[in-house]
Amino acid sequence: MALPRITSPHAKGNNRTQQVMLQVLLATVPGILALTWLYGFGTLINLLWACLCAIGFEALILALRKRPLGFFLKDYSAVVTAVLLALALPPYSPWWLTLVAVGFAIVLGKQLYGGLGQNPFNPAMIGYVVVLVSFPVEMTTWPAPHMTGPLSALQHIFGFANLPDGWVQATALDTLKINKSLTIDELWTQNPAFGYIGGAGSEVVNLGFLLGGLYLLRKRLFTWHAPVGMLAALAIMSLIFWNGSGSDSHGSPLFHLLSGATMLGAFFIVTDPVSGATSNLGRLIFGAGVGILVYVIRAWGGYPDGIAFGVLLMNLAAPTIDYYTRPRTYGHRKPTRGFKLGE
Repeated sequence: MALPRITSPHAKGNNRTQQVMLQVLLATVPGILALTWLYGFGTLINLLWACLCAIGFEALILALRKRPLGFFLKDYSAVVTAVLLALALPPYSPWWLTLVAVGFAIVLGKQLYGGLGQNPFNPAMIGYVVVLVSFPVEMTTWPAPHMTGPLSALQHIFGFANLPDGWVQATALDTLKINKSLTIDELWTQNPAFGYIGGAGSEVVNLGFLLGGLYLLRKRLFTWHAPVGMLAALAIMSLIFWNGSGSDSHGSPLFHLLSGATMLGAFFIVTDPVSGATSNLGRLIFGAGVGILVYVIRAWGGYPDGIAFGVLLMNLAAPTIDYYTRPRTYGHRKPTRGFKLGE
């Protein structure tokens, strides 16, 4: 009898993968509700379509690799990847954009390296970066906050109708990046993309994902080190380079914490146990690195938000961080970082 070759994390035990993934999905509910309240049913349709695409791609690759479909599909890891990716995409992304993003996330970001537990990069962020670089117009087409019915949302997503011009607007991060003349106070009073503290609507969405992240922390599904490291570094960087309300200002710390995908990245992306650092100190450094890179890209880079690029760049650094932050082995005074030739 041929036994299935199964990699970690394993599906059995008190903290099995299926239960962890379901808890993560549950924690995204406040953010999903906020997005749906702001932008209508496009978010829910994107989520459903992304999940169907992820399950399809996962089943296809597992069949080609001759792996047991039921065993691996029931861990819900593909669904979590699809949900996180769909939440990062614009609410009314065309169906083919979501299909391409999910395909690259599952095939290139996950299964190419052997499946769950072996991917060196965050799969959702790989899919996001691929479509961001390839289709910048579609990825920067965000609707103004409003509600729309499910039929209208289906028509927009699957190409039966186009978004009205009045729906589309630049995000607060994008507006602040290209601003050269207006002061911060003028932007807040004249531009509808800005809310009370951050971007219009994104404040509520970020608070929703913050609530979900605190729930996961309460459940001890991850430690506080990576999210706190990222948020603290982002706040410190924005405080250092914040010059008040001038036209060349890059925004206050509160603006950066409550705009874009900050809380989604802090609690659902940098906490990935596979592609991040493993020790507590390593996770703190990993999160801080992401926070610094996010601010650098937002302030001086070519993209309005830098969560995906920051995470992928720090994924590259994770093995080195692990090497230099390896905890002390029990019974030894110092951590063992390798062996010399001849030992």
